[in-house]
Amino acid sequence: MSALPAFKLPERPLKMDARAKEIRTNIINVSASSGHGHIPTSFSIVDALCAVYNTMSHDPKQPKKADRDIFILSKGHAALGFYCTLATYGYFPIEEVYGFGKFDQKFGCHPDRTKVPGAEASTGSLGHGISLAAGMALGMKIKGENKRRAYTLIGDGESNEGTVWETIMVSVHRKLDNLTIIFDANNSQIRCMPVDNAAARFAAFGCDVHEVDGHDIAAMEKALKAPAKSVKVLVAHTVKGYGCRSLHEGTGMFEWHRRSPKPEEREMLLGELDAYSV
Repeated sequence: MSALPAFKLPERPLKMDARAKEIRTNIINVSASSGHGHIPTSFSIVDALCAVYNTMSHDPKQPKKADRDIFILSKGHAALGFYCTLATYGYFPIEEVYGFGKFDQKFGCHPDRTKVPGAEASTGSLGHGISLAAGMALGMKIKGENKRRAYTLIGDGESNEGTVWETIMVSVHRKLDNLTIIFDANNSQIRCMPVDNAAARFAAFGCDVHEVDGHDIAAMEKALKAPAKSVKVLVAHTVKGYGCRSLHEGTGMFEWHRRSPKPEEREMLLGELDAYSV
């Protein structure tokens, strides 16, 4: 398998989708208020989450509606990005998310399906969310719920877990064409065991693969809506911390891995985000 060229930022800032900017703004503000973070990894998935929630069948007023599609955030440490997305789509007020990570609050540092409307699984143990999504997709098939789909978003670092590839193998064997996997190729694993040429790897297992710019919502929506003959995989090339240069330039994505911004850093990040949105 030959290596793919690394995804590169545009030479000049592109106009960011208004909803995606709102979500990223909320991520910064909640992180600064709560003292908890994982901002860069949350930023990398925002546009993919928008594409999924723009496409799949769901109702924030009826989060347990029987015929809904299912989304599972397998990389549960990006929970803050997930919560801010759900709030923006109307599942709960953003003000509630400011309890993020606090004792006796429902918005923990990893999603809890018993507490958070719209969270279909309690995730955070890497490699397990994709297995749950595959099981749900198989259940839909068995019950004849042919219009429903299961979606899951996994990380490139998470894909060092053997359960990811075991799940892919089983899902292709069971012909789960109602399962969509978004692979967040944000290069977070470059220091250790990177998954080189992810598209070729998924294709070798028999998946229906679409390689996309993970910050181009329209391109991802097109891929999500495309007919599938097998398990669909979107290899979404993203930038960890996309939207704020301090989060992705140099060693920023590692320095900010777990940090939350101080007041002056919060203003700096919001200013950088504005520069990406003009």
